[in-house]
Amino acid sequence: MEICVVGTGYVGLVVGTCMADLGFRVTCVDRDAVKIEGLNQGRVPIYEPGLDALIRRNVREGRLIFTTDAPTAIAAADVAYIAVGTPGLDDGRADISGVLSVAEQIGRHMSRPIIAVVKSTVPVGTADAVREAVGRHARFEFDVVSNPEFLKEGAAVQDFKKPDRIVVGCSTQRARDVVSRLYKGLVRSGKPIYFMDNRSAELTKYAANAMLATKISFMNELSRLCERVGADIEMVRKGTGSDSRIGPRFLFAGAGYGGSCFPKDVNALIETARGVDLHLSIASAVVAVNEEQKHVLANRVIAHFGEDLSGLRMGIWGLAFKPETDDMREAPSLVIIERLLAAGATVVAYDPEAGESARRVLGDRISFASNPLDAADGADALLLVTEWNEFRNLDLDDLRERLRQPVIFDGRNIYDAENLRSGGFTYYAIGRP
Repeated sequence: MEICVVGTGYVGLVVGTCMADLGFRVTCVDRDAVKIEGLNQGRVPIYEPGLDALIRRNVREGRLIFTTDAPTAIAAADVAYIAVGTPGLDDGRADISGVLSVAEQIGRHMSRPIIAVVKSTVPVGTADAVREAVGRHARFEFDVVSNPEFLKEGAAVQDFKKPDRIVVGCSTQRARDVVSRLYKGLVRSGKPIYFMDNRSAELTKYAANAMLATKISFMNELSRLCERVGADIEMVRKGTGSDSRIGPRFLFAGAGYGGSCFPKDVNALIETARGVDLHLSIASAVVAVNEEQKHVLANRVIAHFGEDLSGLRMGIWGLAFKPETDDMREAPSLVIIERLLAAGATVVAYDPEAGESARRVLGDRISFASNPLDAADGADALLLVTEWNEFRNLDLDDLRERLRQPVIFDGRNIYDAENLRSGGFTYYAIGRP
């Protein structure tokens, strides 16, 4: 079975590579010639643990090809994945113009019956629009499948190979049989494939991300209550997460969520409801709480030092929206840095992977250190924003010597408060006394 994946962004690159690793012949297509040339030379445009080794192996063994020639790739395909971006518009809706453009190409260039698999995150009803776009040009039988991805950045390869579940929206037995064959190797351990209609599959993706975002915002809001009443959000998290009906994941209070999925998808869900004259109160509150939470760490800095930070140097550890990625989209660090700069501070930051991504966003308005301790050198305070593992074990004596003032703002609650305070640090956390 020949597979074509249109789009080599985060989702398309992971999906195409992992499908090749399952033994299929996969052609990944992108209109960005520079990106394709880089991939053919072994340069991977994103940081995702384990992905570069998989790409090299499957290219070497002839199962994975990168090209800008969409017509030829589509013409040779039995299955065409649509994995292009669906960025958020100013009004919160998802822009599906790229998806529909690919659908048109599939209709024009297909040379045999084909399954069009929508892997992009799309609003409810997109499969119908894709079906119409393909059908305007199709000369052969085709099916449209909605197959949302549930890949965590930083663990995407593992998530693809060992999924919690696979969600498939389709309307024909033929499509169901083809998808079952595609994913047979992923469900041998008994993980389920849920077959449903296209619209339910599309909504499942938004519902899942909105639920996870809700857990995060709920705990962040509770962290503020903890500070008012003298409770510890870490103890509350453990006590709450031990309930099997709730579970421990996504209950960590912090500086707010970011990334390419949660912010965009929750807003798109809200706009989908608004389009049918329905207000989603909970989802709207989730967004509002998260935007407020992104300011909490900067508010702590200003409360400690005062409104005017002129002449003060702030060191920041962690820029990406989460560990194990270089993704800066909607990262809380950007909000924090803008607040610090606006108050007159100078900022020196370090991130193990996201330095170049952050430089493209922030330019030369901040300095970028080559290691964590250089970011702390001469700083009046250190802000921990992204909880990379290398930040967890501090040499307190060395760090205290390097900081101009021994003040730490822990935006992810990864440090032991008593240990730091007994070591001579002024320590602020989220939702902890």
